[in-house]
Amino acid sequence: MGAGAPRGAGGEVRDPGGLRASLAGLTTRGRSFLAAGAAAAACAYVLGQGQLLRVGLLLVVLPLICVLALHRTRYRVTSTRRLTPERVAAGSEARVLLRLENVSRVPTGLLMLQDRVPYVLGPRPRFVLDRVEAAGLREVSYRVRSDLRGRYPLGPLQLRLSDPFGLVELTRSFSTYDTLTVVPRTVPLPPVRMTGEANGYGDGARRSLALAGDDDVIPRTYRRGDDLRRVHWRSTARYGELMVRREETPQRSKATVLLDTRGAAYEGAGPDSAFEWAVSAAASTVLHVLEQGFSVRLLTDTGDSVPGEGGGFSAGGQESAEAAGLMMDTLAVVGHSDGSGLSRALEAVRGPGAGLGSGGDGLLIAFFGDLDDVQTEMAARMRQRSAAAVAFVLDSATWAGEPSRVEERLRGLREAGWTALAVPPGAAFAELWRQGGNIPLATGTGTVGGPA
Repeated sequence: MGAGAPRGAGGEVRDPGGLRASLAGLTTRGRSFLAAGAAAAACAYVLGQGQLLRVGLLLVVLPLICVLALHRTRYRVTSTRRLTPERVAAGSEARVLLRLENVSRVPTGLLMLQDRVPYVLGPRPRFVLDRVEAAGLREVSYRVRSDLRGRYPLGPLQLRLSDPFGLVELTRSFSTYDTLTVVPRTVPLPPVRMTGEANGYGDGARRSLALAGDDDVIPRTYRRGDDLRRVHWRSTARYGELMVRREETPQRSKATVLLDTRGAAYEGAGPDSAFEWAVSAAASTVLHVLEQGFSVRLLTDTGDSVPGEGGGFSAGGQESAEAAGLMMDTLAVVGHSDGSGLSRALEAVRGPGAGLGSGGDGLLIAFFGDLDDVQTEMAARMRQRSAAAVAFVLDSATWAGEPSRVEERLRGLREAGWTALAVPPGAAFAELWRQGGNIPLATGTGTVGGPA
């Protein structure tokens, strides 16, 4: 999540209205001048005082001249906005850099800047800029922070123009804005191996294109730099050109992260609610399994799959990073669904292309809310086609400080082959993750099994 590219470039600032709108920009001082001038003119007419009439006319005309002058002002000012970073975790700060440039041949007067910011990001930043010379440049910056995930618009940038006497004040703005994405908080997870799981690029996931017998070798044309020890002479003689054995091609294991978003499955709201815990844990899991070399998809109870339609998984390389960003963007705005069951999620897990066939290397990691008998049965059926399945169940009663109702549901999931764990309020997900799998023996700490 690096620095964002400059955005929000605009040309001439937008005039919100005509002369009538400019008249509405009269300040309290300007309106007082008009009122005093009108009163003086009326008194001069009644009393026949010519000098007083001149004073009244001056008081009336001066604000009107200022209105006309500001109305005809056409500063050609451009603005760019840079977000660093454009995607930030909840509770962290992002820096916003505003760059204002006067591209006209005349200097500006005093400029007051205000950037429109949602209240959850903090107060609206305001800046006062002195006279900006022709082709001059000014830069100002401010910081924003939100404890709530989501997508928040920044802008448009507003300019407040004022006359030297403070009689008129007009607001003009650019038309462009940017978006700051606040993703869920994530925590680093320990390197554990779930029961029955193969590493993302491990031996259990490797598919060799060259079979045991020489006759079954699928060769390819020699390329510069290939090891000559891999030359397949029989194929070379057959095709009349140098042929080499193909290298073993690792096939990425697949992992599905299932997030239960049913509104009926959770109680409470806010950063410390059970649903927000589940969203944060799902985000941590997505990043962790991607780092372990898995092809990953994010699935919800509605059957929607990210990054691809039809149950698509992330690819490797740069596409994997793009898929991670897409899944984090999805989790930034995910909310409660109106559904009451897990039938669509079951269809997506068991559907064609799921990559979770029997005996396969698929890993299923689920975050469930409250489960009744029917939903527990559906969740149990999801396990049938996965090589390993781990469920984290959040019981609303426990999170509300009431006696737990989750033990029976956990027993049903475990009987179906799940590694099922209850999530108490405020639990540290890294420790639960450690309990859900086996720490590799290479770490020297042995094996930590999940609850039986």
